[in-house]
Amino acid sequence: MNLLKLRQDIETHLIEDLGDGDITTNAIFSSADEGSMQLIAKENGVFSGVQIIQTAFRIVDPETLIKILVTDGESICKGQQLAIISGKISTLLSAERTVLNLLQRMCGIASLTKKAVDALNSPHSKITDTRKTTPGLRMLEKYAVRCGGGSNHRFGLYDAVMIKDNHIAFAGSIKKAVYLVKEYGSHMVRIEVETETKKQVLEAVEAGVDVIMLDNRTVEEINQLVPLVPNHILTEASGNIQLENLPEYAAAQVDYISLGCLTHSYQALDISAKVWTN
Repeated sequence: MNLLKLRQDIETHLIEDLGDGDITTNAIFSSADEGSMQLIAKENGVFSGVQIIQTAFRIVDPETLIKILVTDGESICKGQQLAIISGKISTLLSAERTVLNLLQRMCGIASLTKKAVDALNSPHSKITDTRKTTPGLRMLEKYAVRCGGGSNHRFGLYDAVMIKDNHIAFAGSIKKAVYLVKEYGSHMVRIEVETETKKQVLEAVEAGVDVIMLDNRTVEEINQLVPLVPNHILTEASGNIQLENLPEYAAAQVDYISLGCLTHSYQALDISAKVWTN
């Protein structure tokens, strides 16, 4: 995770919530009042977000004491203590909601990803995410996917080429689209093409792409198309794949199975904060 970007992002989130100051906290407590806070899991899941806790509270006050009791990717259970934070009461209360908002979402994604990996239970196919993320939270959401045992697809439009159906329709053919990309881009950037038919798969192979997506194909169709793809080209299955039907894809001989639901249909994990005065 890019810790410089993380700090910048969390500062933005804190500013959004704090505005010109926490009216309630500032009215009740002095700047000298100190206390402690423990973060507790209220349901089972997978943890993700150690750096969220360490960064957010220390942005508000660098002298805040933080004891982390879990690791990213660790399975957690209801009632488990996750961290203890000690320092100024104003710091604890001002950063609390921002920290919980991010933690609950990241742990929810990590937990859903772990369920997907377990449901697939495949020795040859990996679960990967998509760009269907919450604007402003992509780095954190994709990090949470890794904590749950999944892998990351491209992070944005800038780090990999993905030629989709609309690109192909506008360009006229897969070959032309790939040719133009190779003329324009760097040899260091991978090229993936979305395909739906045998003809498109063969055209993508001939064009010399790096990854072929088999979009909206059944397991039977996938296993008929994969043998057409040389070993040096990666394959990916995508489209209409949910946790409910994921076990069916354990028999699919693809390298990756991408799931948009990991970052757009997760349930936030319930985490609470309990406090006491020092």
